[in-house]
This record gives sequence, structure tokens and C-alpha cells, in this order.
Amino acid sequence: MPYPGITFCPISDDDMPFLYEVFVSTRTDELAPLGWTDEQIDAFLRPQFHAQHTHYNAYFDGATYDLILLDEQAIGRLYLYRTDTELRILDIALLPSHRQQGIGGALLQDLLDEARAAQKIVGIYVEKFNPALRLYQRLGFREMEDTGVYYRMEWSAEAPSPAQGT
Repeated sequence: MPYPGITFCPISDDDMPFLYEVFVSTRTDELAPLGWTDEQIDAFLRPQFHAQHTHYNAYFDGATYDLILLDEQAIGRLYLYRTDTELRILDIALLPSHRQQGIGGALLQDLLDEARAAQKIVGIYVEKFNPALRLYQRLGFREMEDTGVYYRMEWSAEAPSPAQGT
């Protein structure tokens, strides 16, 4: 278990309001300078949320879409696509009240351990302004591509960790 009390549960249609809440929480800092009302933010983000959800389901057949539970209470989401060579993190996000507590790092370390055991890489796209970018770098993820808004990052057991030097 990566973190005491953490479990996972496959998402269902009933979870969409919670998943939208998590999605909105990841965009709050980005939208704050605009001074929009809650209604304007909702009108802007709701179509993006639905487009993202539709995209993941259309292009990542066989991915797992899970709620992250802490003591059986939903606190975030983990969308993961496993291939023969890669664990691709489609999305990992926690509600703000559960960030900066080591939960995300523990979840990521668990995925890195799985990848190491299976001799796979771990891939993720990370927005350049995402505060979690520093966590990914500390864990040994490397920037593979700059797509403009995102970095495509990879972790590999063969790559030296930041502590070992590069």
C-alpha cells in the first residue's frame, strides 16, 4: 500500500460530479487572474472536462479510471494506461485539501516500483506551470519533449536518478 488508508475504486457515471470538482480544482490557479464568476468558469471548464473524458475513453481503450480513496472517502483520480512497455499516467490529481501531504508522491513511487519490476517506463504529460512538476523531477522524470503548454516526461529505471547525477 503506497500510503496508509489509500485504496482505488473504478469510476462510474455517478462519480462525474466529483471528477468535475477535481478537474476544476486543477485549473483554479490558472483561471484566478481572469476574475471570472463561478458561472463563467463553469461555462469554460465543463466542455473541456467532457472533451477530456471523451478523448481518454476513445484513445486509451483498456485504461483504468479510478477514484483515489482515503479511508473510503474520494480524494482524487488516477487514470492509467498500461502497455507492454509503458505505464502512461493519463491523469493524477488530488483535491487541494489532500495535496502537499505526501499522498501524490507515495502513489507515484508505487507506480515507479511497478514499472521497475516490469521493466517499463512511466510517461506523463505535465503542464509547465503545474506545481507537481518539481515532484516529477525529484522522482527522476526527464523532459522528453516540449509541446508548448506541456512537457512530455518519462521515468526509466535505467536512467540515473537526480541524486546519482546525469
